[in-house]
Amino acid sequence: MGNNKKRIGSFEKYLTLWVALCIISGIVIGHFTGDRIVILSNFEIYKVNIPVAILIWLMIYPMMLQVDFSSIKNVGKRPKGLILTIIVNWLIKPFTMTFFAWIFFSKLYSAIILPEQAGEYIAGAIILGAAPCTAMVFVWSYLTDGDPNYTLVQVSVNDLIILIAFVPIVGILLGITNVTIPYNTLVASIVVFVVIPLLAGYITHKLLVGKRGEEWFKYVFLPRFKSISILALLSTLILLFAFQGTEIAKKPFMILLVAVPLIIQTYFIFFIVWFVGRLLKLPHNICSPASMIGASNFFELAVAVAIALFGLQSPAAMVTVVGVLVEVPVMLSLVIFANRCKY
Repeated sequence: MGNNKKRIGSFEKYLTLWVALCIISGIVIGHFTGDRIVILSNFEIYKVNIPVAILIWLMIYPMMLQVDFSSIKNVGKRPKGLILTIIVNWLIKPFTMTFFAWIFFSKLYSAIILPEQAGEYIAGAIILGAAPCTAMVFVWSYLTDGDPNYTLVQVSVNDLIILIAFVPIVGILLGITNVTIPYNTLVASIVVFVVIPLLAGYITHKLLVGKRGEEWFKYVFLPRFKSISILALLSTLILLFAFQGTEIAKKPFMILLVAVPLIIQTYFIFFIVWFVGRLLKLPHNICSPASMIGASNFFELAVAVAIALFGLQSPAAMVTVVGVLVEVPVMLSLVIFANRCKY
């Protein structure tokens, strides 16, 4: 029995280490290149940095290849898990993230963070909290013996809701923090980083499955993209922290301060879904991935939107990037918890 225990791949298992090394590399590059890195950081169109945009698109497109919206028709058979996921992701999570960010950045950290900076840190947290996970949740679901088809339905529905709900929720919450909202940039980010890769993934899926079959698509084509998202993520981190290298070198302690509310939010949301799911008598293979989806974030989209709205070197962008750093170890700890409490 012990031989059948599911394991995360060695590369994914040490993703936090690779992320940390990329962050350090980026900071070192930024520190030693100085003003020369500004040339690359200024290579943008409509506030979107072109090199970073390409890398983020490479992160998102392989994930969208896995989304099969035809599976949504089966959700009516077991709707409670999906309803719980939707309620937590869209009616609770963005607001608790805003609350924790406000408490820490505006109140607890007020002695070391200026009010105008606090607003941008809060904005980054809001953007992160309003983007529920769509990719890594497949890994967390697998590791906790989640139902893969149901997880796919949850992810697919979340992708559809993101298209409608992300912009107004972020806009409303950013308005609460008195941050000027460039809605055109926000909408453009959704189009570039969600709609276009979603359509590209859907069209690719339809064409290739129709031509070569589902088995070939799943076991030959998709594996070729397995490492592209992570490599693009790591490359993005190097660029992001290279652009912010000088500032971070001055305040390395800020990474730890930013991580605290994000970690609290992750555990808080997970346990809300977990215990409500138990009360609703959801089976483990549905309750566990539902909890994981709520706790984790679509950080690729969050990073892209934060950069587009506030710039590469902004506190908002830093918050979303730190979200990547803390997510993997925190989610792995929740995987261990879910497996120990299997019922």
